[in-house]
Amino acid sequence: MFDMLTERLNGVFKKLGGKGKLSEKDVDEALREVRLALLEADVNFKVVKEFVSRIRERALVSDVLESLTPAQQVIKIVSEELTSVLGGETARLVTRGRPPTVIMLVGLQGSGKTTTAAKLGLHLKGAGQRPLLVAADLRRPAAIEQLAVLGQDLDIPVYREDTPTKPAEVCAHALKRTRELAATYVIADTGGRLHIDDELMREVEDAKRALNPDEILLVVDAMTGQDAVRAAEEFHKRLGLSGLVLTKIDGDARGGAALSIKEVTGVPVKFIGTGEKPEDLEVFHPQRLASRILGMGDMLTLIEKAEKTFDEEQVRKLEKKVKHATLDLEDFLGQLKQMQQMGSFSQLVEMVPGLSSIAGRFPDAVDDRKLKRIEAIILSMTPDERRRPDIIDGHRRRRIARGSGTTPQDVNQLLNQFRQTQKIMKQMARGKGIGSLKSMLR
Repeated sequence: MFDMLTERLNGVFKKLGGKGKLSEKDVDEALREVRLALLEADVNFKVVKEFVSRIRERALVSDVLESLTPAQQVIKIVSEELTSVLGGETARLVTRGRPPTVIMLVGLQGSGKTTTAAKLGLHLKGAGQRPLLVAADLRRPAAIEQLAVLGQDLDIPVYREDTPTKPAEVCAHALKRTRELAATYVIADTGGRLHIDDELMREVEDAKRALNPDEILLVVDAMTGQDAVRAAEEFHKRLGLSGLVLTKIDGDARGGAALSIKEVTGVPVKFIGTGEKPEDLEVFHPQRLASRILGMGDMLTLIEKAEKTFDEEQVRKLEKKVKHATLDLEDFLGQLKQMQQMGSFSQLVEMVPGLSSIAGRFPDAVDDRKLKRIEAIILSMTPDERRRPDIIDGHRRRRIARGSGTTPQDVNQLLNQFRQTQKIMKQMARGKGIGSLKSMLR
């Protein structure tokens, strides 16, 4: 979502880095470009104005302008102010002393509210909690069935009524069931509309009275830009929101909603939806997102994803194979599948410091479709071919290409790349890895 903004900001910082000392004129010119980049990203005008003003005030002090690394000092200030705009500290879910903790999800139709309810349930289940999902969106009949299917797939109980009358009554009945199920969290999916109206607000206000929720989370589509900010303001005025969930943060929109919404509404973002899979929900860390926007990566989130995905015993076996240069295509396939569980390759690249800017110049290198093609090629091989790729001759290449829907040239390219990887591993095992890598990059 922030690719264009990241590219623009990196260009500004590169220009600053090329100057030995910074003058007031240099800072003003840089901030003018920062202002334009943020406005083009659909960030709220008032937020941009105050953001740039705070940076200028901090940057134009002698300690910054006369330091040995003035450009780095300015980047540090931008990072800190961006973190502040995004909310500063990480906002956690409230936990009731005596369970269940009740969470009420509200929002407009199409924001991903029902899917978010299931994602949040899975997130809490992974933390050792016992969530109960409540199908209280009666305006959209498919929402009840959708939540029931998601709950079944994730092995999370769903409370639904065959002949529901009012959302508030469904919520009240669901609370009575929590004792039987020993639920520690209740997540109610309430109804939405295409736009905010009095009928919608009265309905969610009734549901709020029935639930007495500890959290009221507004689910907003980050791709709707400033419309999402306006919706947040309206809901907060009527309901008193405790937090926000930004969905579709992985989309192609400019990202202005994510950068504006906390500053404008005063309501913290607590979660972001980073994809369509049930596990694609992340706790929102302002400092980490600021780091990603500035092209500095997000290693903490990457490590957390890896810890959830990779089995320790498998990692130890893989390390041993790498050390002895005995890695084969079977191992590579296993790692590829585990990486796909962590998210799209393009998302992972954004989290590695320095790689996001490189990836922007070579989009084909982080094309997830290429990884799918590689996976199809390896799956079309026999187990023996994966373990001993040297036995793959012309006849086998043609068979593998037919089976994977690719060409013999594609198969040949993969095999050549794998041989090169094996060669590097062998050289690294002998302590010659860095030199060989340098020669390859010349």
